[in-house]
Amino acid sequence: NIPFATANTIILVLSSVTCQLGVFAAERGQVRRLGSWLQVSKWGLREWYVLTYVMGAVFVSGQVPRVGTTVMVVGEVGRDVSLAQAQVGAQICAMRALALLKTSIGSLSHIEQALRMTVYTRSSADFTQQSEVADAASQVLHDVLGAAGKHTRTSVGVAQLPKGAAVELDL
Repeated sequence: NIPFATANTIILVLSSVTCQLGVFAAERGQVRRLGSWLQVSKWGLREWYVLTYVMGAVFVSGQVPRVGTTVMVVGEVGRDVSLAQAQVGAQICAMRALALLKTSIGSLSHIEQALRMTVYTRSSADFTQQSEVADAASQVLHDVLGAAGKHTRTSVGVAQLPKGAAVELDL
C-alpha cells in the first residue's frame, strides 16, 4: 500500500536537513518537479558505512523504499506488488541515495557522473520485468542530475530483501 506516492510525486526531507527534489533538479538547470515527502534518517554508528569514498568515487549502501521508519513497498513484485508500485519503490530508493549524497557532499552539482546502479527486485517466480522497475530509479537520476545521471545498471530478481522490501538499490 502506497498511500501518498505516484510515479511523479516525491520530495525529500532529511532529519535536521530539508531538501526538495525540485531544488536538486534546479541545481542542474532542470525545471521538472516531483512532489510528496520522504524522510531519510541520519546514520549512526554501525559496523558498516552508509557511504564510502574511494579514489574520488562515492558508493552508497543499499537503500530500501523507507519513509521515516516505514518501508512503503513490501512484498513480492508480480504477486503482492504491481509493477507500478515497485517503480514508485525504486524512485523512493533512488531519492534516498541522492539525499544521502547531498547531505554528505553538500550539493549534487559536485557529482560529475553516476557510474553504476544495481536494483534488486523481490520477484515472484514468473515476474520478468526487473529492468522496468529499475527504469524508474534510472529516470530519477536523469531527472535530478541531467547528463551526469547516466549510468551503467544491473537489475536483478531476488527471493527476499531486508524488512520485506519489494525493491532495494545501491549506487
